[in-house]
This record gives sequence, C-alpha cells and structure tokens, in this order.
Amino acid sequence: MTNEFAKPTGPQGAGSSPQALIFTSDKGASRSTWIAGALVIAIVGWMGSGFIFPSADDDPVATREDMKPVAVAVTQSVAETVTQFYQAEGQALPDRDTSLRAEISGDIAEVLVTKGQDVTAGTVIARFDPANNEADTRRAAEELARAQREFDNAEQLLDRGVATVDRVTQARAALAAAQAQVTTAQQDAKALTITAPFDGRIETLDLDAGEFVAAGADVGRLVDITPLTVAIQVPQQSLGRIAVGQSAKVKFITGEERDGMVIFVGTAAASETRTFLAEVEIANDDGAIPAGISAEVVIPTGEVTAHFLSPSIVSLNTEGTLGVKTVDADKQVTFYPIDIVRAQIDGIWVTGLPAAVDVITVGQGYVNEGEVVAPSAQELN
Repeated sequence: MTNEFAKPTGPQGAGSSPQALIFTSDKGASRSTWIAGALVIAIVGWMGSGFIFPSADDDPVATREDMKPVAVAVTQSVAETVTQFYQAEGQALPDRDTSLRAEISGDIAEVLVTKGQDVTAGTVIARFDPANNEADTRRAAEELARAQREFDNAEQLLDRGVATVDRVTQARAALAAAQAQVTTAQQDAKALTITAPFDGRIETLDLDAGEFVAAGADVGRLVDITPLTVAIQVPQQSLGRIAVGQSAKVKFITGEERDGMVIFVGTAAASETRTFLAEVEIANDDGAIPAGISAEVVIPTGEVTAHFLSPSIVSLNTEGTLGVKTVDADKQVTFYPIDIVRAQIDGIWVTGLPAAVDVITVGQGYVNEGEVVAPSAQELN
C-alpha cells in the first residue's frame, strides 16, 4: 500500500484550504506474504512425509541373538586299580650302638684292638694292670679267714656260757663284711678285661697302654650295622595305614636300594610334632650301607580305584574345594570334589569321580557348574 499526497492546484494564499490525503492499495506487497506461507507449508509437509510414508531403505530394528554354548574339549577317563604308597624321609640307624665303659679304676696294661676293627661278642678290647686287684684279693682272703675264726670262737664261748649273744652277732657281721670284700675282689678281677658285648665294629677307642682310667669312664663305642634300622616319623592321619610286617622299599642317599620290613610302629606321639616313630629293618650283611645317612622309605599300603589325570585339569570351586569339571550326558558341567591318593612326575591319581567320566581338558576355566557347553573329544597327551 502506498500513500499519495494531493498537491494544491492553485496559488497559496489567504482563504485557501489543504487537500485531503487519499490511500490506495499496493498489489506487489501481498505477493511476498503468499510466497512465505507456501514455503512454510512445503517444509512441514516434507518433515511429516517420513512418518506417513516411511522410506523403503530404512534399516530394521536390530534384535539380540541368544548366547551360544562355550566350546570345551573333553576326554573320557576310566578308573583303574592302583597301589597306594606311604612315602617318608628317614635316617639309617645301627641295629645296636653302645658305649664301652671301664667298670673299675686302674692303669691300662694293654690294648688289643684298633679303631675301625670288626669284633665278635666276647673279644677282649683292653686289659687293666692286675697288680692292685691281686693285692686286694689277698687282703680280702686274709680278712675273711680272720673273721671266720672270730665267729667260730664266739660261738664256742657262747656254748660254754662265757660269751654273750651280742659278741656272736658282732662276729657274724664282721664275717659277712669280709665275705663281701672277697666277692668284690673277685668281680674286680673279672672287670680287669674290657670285652665286646656283641658283634660289631669299633667306632671309637680312646685308650692307650699305661693310661689311668677311672671307673665308669667311656673308653670307646661299639656299633652293629647288620642289620640297619631306618627310622621314620608317621603323621597321625596316616598312622592307620602303617602296620608291623608290611614290606618296604628303601632308597639311600648313596644310591643303594634295599628291601625292608616294618618292625615297629609307635603308640605314643612325640609331643613336639604329634608324629609316631616307625622303624624299617633292612639287611646289611656286607656292611656297605653306613649308619646315619638319609633314606627315602616307600611302603605299599593297599589298592584303590582311581583316575589318572594331569594336574592342569584340577581346579577349585567357589568354596575353595579341590575338584574336576566334567560334562554329563546333557552337556552340562558337573563339578566333582576329589582326593589325591598318589602323585607321580607325569600326573596324579585321584578318587571321587565316577568309574567312567568325560573330563574337561580345555576350557574348564571359562565354564561353571550347571552350564550347558559344546563339548568336543580330545585325546590327552
């Protein structure tokens, strides 16, 4: 719309009046309004066309697929009969071991053996100088004879009524003392020689001719290593598996191996370790195995039906129980607690599994009990 002003046609002056304003419409201005409205309608229609007529190229809504079972490798294990063993470390001990002691005091007259020599029971080790004993023996004999005379006189006088009963009693006591001295001298005469109490080897000998030795002093050590005894300690939980008479294999640290037999099982536990002493005897007639060396003892304790498995197959459940994961006929994982009955370098023998079972050998760490899996057969190396 435009405004047009009317101009005066005549001269201005007094008495003249202004012309009225006249407004007329502009057709160009209404055209732009119609164009803007058409554009708005076109935009709204284009935006709404996607809801009314969806595009054929739009992607369909994605759906989540079900989880596939975990693939595991299994192998069938069949139980076998296997011998159980009790194994322990021990120490070889001599069958007999004793100290040689002097029973009397005196000077050593001669030494008849050397250290390291093998001797038999009764062999004379050394002799004392008999001079002192001979003098003591003569003195005791004379004192005995005198005491006997005194006693005889006292009894005769008592019979005649001259002596008293007290005198006879004193004489009898003196006679008994004299007899004791004679007996002591005779015993000392036997102790003049130091002899071997049993067959064995002179392990130590601290004697020299002319040396004075006091009564009760140790002069040597005699050891018998035929047979040898191997001592082991048995824990209380294994005590029921060990019994006298069982056979045993003994391997010494020197490489020697010998067969043996259990000859003793203790009935009182050591207070410090709560273990029981057991002894295995082995033959050692040639004396080739020395006493005191370490030994490994293996004792068969019976038979049991068990599975042989690789230690890598064994795992723990959520409660910390040692066991093996298997797959049943429905392809579900089953966990069986186990007990190890025997261990070897190449595997372990375990109980607690069915007689025949499919054991998971690969992938057991990725599945849980009750889970369905996709098993595939695999041979164990």
